[in-house]
Amino acid sequence: MQTLAALEAEALVCTRCRLAEGRTQVVFGVGDPHADLMFVGEAPGREEDLRGEPFVGRSGQLLDKLVLEEMGLTRDQFYIGNTLLCRPPGNRDPQADEIELCRPYLEGKIELIDPKVIITLGNFATKLLLNTTDGITKVRGKTYPYGGRKLVPTFHPSAALQGGGGEVIAKMRADLVRAKRELAAKR
Repeated sequence: MQTLAALEAEALVCTRCRLAEGRTQVVFGVGDPHADLMFVGEAPGREEDLRGEPFVGRSGQLLDKLVLEEMGLTRDQFYIGNTLLCRPPGNRDPQADEIELCRPYLEGKIELIDPKVIITLGNFATKLLLNTTDGITKVRGKTYPYGGRKLVPTFHPSAALQGGGGEVIAKMRADLVRAKRELAAKR
């Protein structure tokens, strides 16, 4: 059976898609490799590409604050990663072929970490894991079954920072509370 470290070693030299050409480094994911909670975002941004860690910019700071306030958890108590492991040029949206080529890494992480609850952040992670074309505003507010786990979709923190403000943050808080309840429930 593959380990998380072996999967990461494979990802660090990945050249499956064109994003490998422009990356500073692969942003595999960080946190507790045995966590009951896993966050899945979209793709690394500039700061993440430079530091090699997901959600280290303003979006990550907001996410950390909300998770601490609503769930009482810090980064060392959950795992966080992205749909894509490499930064798209100019922070453009991930493209379908890039998502499909990177998908085995995400699925591998989910299988190896085996979280009880997955929180998807924004459209790309949510659409991929729920296998839907419906956007985040339509699917959030509910809990979904996902391979013996629970999946709770919520907004990407950048939505709050880019004009969604208080309303988006309030909905994110409600989704985090929903996820906290799922964590407290037995599998």
